[in-house]
Amino acid sequence: MHSPIGIILNGVTGRMGTNQHLVRSILAIRQQGGVKLSDGSLVQVDPILTGRSPEKLRRLAETHGVARWTTDLDSALADPHNAIFFDASSTLHRARFVEMAAAAKKAIYCEKPTANDLSEAIRLGRLCREAGVKNGVVQDKLWLPGLRKVRTLIDQGFFGRILSIRGEFGYWVFTGHDENQPAQRPSWNYRAEDGGGIIIDMLCHWRYVLDNLFGPVKAVSCLGATHIPERIDETGRPYPCTADDACYATFEIDNPQGPIIAQFNSSWEVRVRRDDLLTMEIDGTHGSAIAGLRKCWVQPLGATPKPVWNPDIEQPLRFRDHWQEVPDTTDFDNAFKIQWEKFIRHVVEDAPFPWDLMDGAKGVQLAAAGIQSWQERRWIDLTPLE
Repeated sequence: MHSPIGIILNGVTGRMGTNQHLVRSILAIRQQGGVKLSDGSLVQVDPILTGRSPEKLRRLAETHGVARWTTDLDSALADPHNAIFFDASSTLHRARFVEMAAAAKKAIYCEKPTANDLSEAIRLGRLCREAGVKNGVVQDKLWLPGLRKVRTLIDQGFFGRILSIRGEFGYWVFTGHDENQPAQRPSWNYRAEDGGGIIIDMLCHWRYVLDNLFGPVKAVSCLGATHIPERIDETGRPYPCTADDACYATFEIDNPQGPIIAQFNSSWEVRVRRDDLLTMEIDGTHGSAIAGLRKCWVQPLGATPKPVWNPDIEQPLRFRDHWQEVPDTTDFDNAFKIQWEKFIRHVVEDAPFPWDLMDGAKGVQLAAAGIQSWQERRWIDLTPLE
């Protein structure tokens, strides 16, 4: 049994930080007895919560049985027991925290995006490498059950040559103008000056999903929009929306079997009539699949129906009936937790972990290229970062 590994959790008092990183990842790992290493032994986790608000930290720690918390990040970084620093704070503050952790020689793990502009994302990646510290960025969607099923289908050659991908993401986020329909996302998401915007948020996700499943993204054409001009903030006051809240993007993907075209719509102003908040259709010469966050349906070539265009009669085909659900053949753990365990193994026993801050910078690169494409109304090619 290894000694427990101290983990600084910075800025996890928000919804995502609390639910996915603290409760469903670190505390779930603690509950199961630790992370299993390659030799079968376990390493237990010992979290310490850090942030600016002592009231929020105390309440969060007491609620979830976390013994350690502090508003003094310097002291937490100075403690040799704490080997890992994790940051889920605002993107605008991330650089300072990464610099502090790198100077303290801590392994660094952080949420995406790592920065709001490409030069800063690259600088932080290089900073960690030059400091000689292990580092990683959250790319949780790679371990969603639905996308893991897609990965299996690709590995088994189900699709033949993949031709195209269509992604639909988003839902209606209430503006807050009606007191009976309060907003379900924080107001900073809709203020560019606070680091908001759906392009910087979601294109970072789509970059690592597309790169890891289908091949490197080589070009993007993107149109952004701010569909809703005003929303209500947490104090009940109206504020102008200065960030993009919808994004319509097309990507060119370099694949050994031939180029793939991907189209992704991302919006906080769309009402859902699909199987999940994220659905992704993959069409290939031998078959197609539609994946959500947890489920996946397939239609092979041999079971593809033959529609005939005739708008003068009711559609005789029930198209959904021609799809077969991919069964669960294993237990799927929380996606964030899976990557946390991989990072801890990386720190403790040097297990492979390719999702470092330089890899995370690719997401920022795609977002920056998307914004440039929108502004200049043209395709933008992506060049290798290294």
